[in-house]
Amino acid sequence: MFVVPTYLAPSRVHGIGVFTPFPLAEGTVLWKFNPEVDWEITSAELELFPEPYREKLRAFCYIDDETFLHVLCGDNARYMNHSEAPNCDDKGPLHTIALRAIEAHEELTCDYRSFDAESADKAQALY
Repeated sequence: MFVVPTYLAPSRVHGIGVFTPFPLAEGTVLWKFNPEVDWEITSAELELFPEPYREKLRAFCYIDDETFLHVLCGDNARYMNHSEAPNCDDKGPLHTIALRAIEAHEELTCDYRSFDAESADKAQALY
């Protein structure tokens, strides 16, 4: 769950993105896993959903690279876009921080490969 204010808007990266209305200092914690908002789903549980719901869930979930659970962020975090040069760091197991100072109304981006087992596997296949 985001612990800083965010909003959704059209993205130059892809479709819709997450933006912050306020400047954020480098090292600011932006997101923390919150089991009251964020949902962890096993592969078996995901398979119980009928289509098209399963496909929609998969589109918004990431696969935790340590637990291999599907994680559905319950707030705007599910709209964060990938970047090769992100301004956020998701390498912590349960939090996201600002890698550098982030300006007001700047899109928040992350490197999916740093936390999503599926993205990491796809990236390794490319290299």
